[in-house]
Amino acid sequence: MTEVSSLTGRLLVATPALADPNFDRAVVLLLDHDDEGSLGVVLNRPTPVGVGDVLEGWAPLAGEPGVVFQGGPVSLDAALGLAVIPGDEGPLGWRRVYGAIGLVDLETPPELLAAALGSLRIFAGYAGWGPGQLEDELAEGAWFVVDSEPGDVSSPRPESLWREVLRRQRSELAMIATYPDDPSLN
Repeated sequence: MTEVSSLTGRLLVATPALADPNFDRAVVLLLDHDDEGSLGVVLNRPTPVGVGDVLEGWAPLAGEPGVVFQGGPVSLDAALGLAVIPGDEGPLGWRRVYGAIGLVDLETPPELLAAALGSLRIFAGYAGWGPGQLEDELAEGAWFVVDSEPGDVSSPRPESLWREVLRRQRSELAMIATYPDDPSLN
């Protein structure tokens, strides 16, 4: 197998042509990407379930909206915490993934991380790809790959994240942000 250039920490932004309803206008932060496969979370799929309904101790630390997000179609019964912690050192119970973004061990008492947290988001499930699967989807034009910003993880308006991420690109991708939800209505 050829060596895979890691996309860890980058965003996958669904192209308008991506037909999978699980990823319609999705913005996925890749948490792991290597020759064994890829794992990420969809940043713009809030659910109506409050964080306090499933992880009461973490609710006061979760950013707005204070709901659980559907991280992807895999393992929807498992919770994953993603936090932005500025600085060089992170607290016990947090593992850096990329830049200031890292994974929270949700078994850790929340008060151990509270002072250090810049933002926190809780996800149910994740998006996963087997070896070479994501590379095939990229070759088919299903995803745009762009740089992430720490604020993407905790966007207070997740419903507009797809357009916001595309709009900030300094290329023709910025124009795709204006792509209509239903092109047949034009």
